[in-house]
Amino acid sequence: MFNPTRDQVRQFFFDAWRKHREREVLAGLDLIAADVILLHPEYHPVLENPEHYQEREYRPEAGDTNPFLHMSMHLAIEEQLSVDQPPGIKREFARIAAKLGDRHAACHEVMECLAETVWRAQRDGTAPDTPAYLECLKRR
Repeated sequence: MFNPTRDQVRQFFFDAWRKHREREVLAGLDLIAADVILLHPEYHPVLENPEHYQEREYRPEAGDTNPFLHMSMHLAIEEQLSVDQPPGIKREFARIAAKLGDRHAACHEVMECLAETVWRAQRDGTAPDTPAYLECLKRR
């Protein structure tokens, strides 16, 4: 999925969770998505009820957390780590994970930096600032 729509992203997570629950063989992104979902039991009811959540709007200003965005950011981080892109992210991630003693917590630390980087790029209409992203990770 290079540039999926909101509905495609949501359907991907619904399908990955259904495949996991039905004990289908998972590979590639489905396997990574299932691992991410297992880390977030609070999202299981959402993923088990696609009819209700496929179209749901999540409004941060109302305190809503978008589970699909959160899980998508986990996938983005896993992809970055798998290819060390941007260069140095694996090293910074390993440092953060060692400091926290928890891989999932380290993902959430990286996610804060990734979210800030994406937000700034969208706000400014520019490409993500890779050096600023890595600098943010170094401050964690």
